Amino acid sequence: MEDDCDDDFDGYDEDDYDFDEADFNQHLADKFDDLDLPPGVEATVPWLQKTTPKEDVKEPPKSNTADENANKYTQFKQFDTVQNFSDHYYAKNSHGEPNRAWSKRVQHDWKLLEKDLPAYIFVRVAEDRMDLLRAAIIGPKGTPYHDGLFFFDIHIPSAYPCAPPLVYYHSGGLRINPNLYNNGKVCLSLLGTWDGRGCEKWNPAQSTMLQVLVSIQALILNDKPYYNEPGYESYANTPNGERLALDYNDNTFLHSCKTMLYSLRRPPEHFADLVAGHFRVHGHTILAACKHYMAGNDIGSVVPEEEEEEEEEESSEHKSGDAGASGSAPELGVIKAIPTKRRSSFNPSLKVLYEDLLMEFNVKGADTRKFIDEKLKKNKPAAA
Repeated sequence: MEDDCDDDFDGYDEDDYDFDEADFNQHLADKFDDLDLPPGVEATVPWLQKTTPKEDVKEPPKSNTADENANKYTQFKQFDTVQNFSDHYYAKNSHGEPNRAWSKRVQHDWKLLEKDLPAYIFVRVAEDRMDLLRAAIIGPKGTPYHDGLFFFDIHIPSAYPCAPPLVYYHSGGLRINPNLYNNGKVCLSLLGTWDGRGCEKWNPAQSTMLQVLVSIQALILNDKPYYNEPGYESYANTPNGERLALDYNDNTFLHSCKTMLYSLRRPPEHFADLVAGHFRVHGHTILAACKHYMAGNDIGSVVPEEEEEEEEEESSEHKSGDAGASGSAPELGVIKAIPTKRRSSFNPSLKVLYEDLLMEFNVKGADTRKFIDEKLKKNKPAAA
């Protein structure tokens, strides 16, 4: 398989990394000056729940500005209209005067999106250009895309619904999935950009914009994207295939972290509040996942909460002597990957991204105190 995910990071030994608190604080100040801050699935049923992920979030107020920003995030609607897009990929596409049948069908799709959007998908449509939409999809948990934000620009052609919409992925130049090219192409049977049969292909009488977005979430942003590559599905459920899938997930997560940085520094128009709020709330979890993976755990595996870790340590003493405990028995029918050493470049690459994410999440007001304290403690000179 052609490796589209090689990283150009220069690795370094983290033990040689000197942390200067004064320099770190100055870097933070520079970030505030330099950044243009915004004002103020292999599908599973839970992914399609109507509950939005922000409803359970409780953020302690830090300041009036922090309160204002938090309110903008919690009030960010899943579906809404905007006047226009100035940075839309298809903004220069000629559309002409829409006919009545086309407008009626587009408005019908808008209503479906407003009513039935699953959790973790957000859409903005343009009133001045009804042919333009922009969608943000949050990467599902249990996948190498978890907690990431992925943006798609959509153009509804004049032949719609006889012809499918055009979809462009904001790649940042990264090939993050076999179906998402670094040039922005989205490869999906429903869009006519890949072969398909029957219900996999666009049907003017039944297919909708909602179906397109759900398909991207469910079929592309899944837990083992390696098998999305044509022909590679034959390796599924084989030890060698599982090893290759894990290697692909490592690179995919690195690209996902780069995409986070790309979105933080250049949020797409009309989504700045979502980007800032999402990473302010989920920054702690993302950083914890980075450390979890650098410790050798598989990408997408559950990242234990601090309280759960303490409980597991206490309970392990009781379970260690029980040879008949069900938790210690291997699962039947589970194919294990051929043991392999993780690529030597993975940890140094993720370490660099972790440091950049830590800085950016600080700027956005995320809960990063634990990780900064760890850096200070690790780099504190030993007492004489």
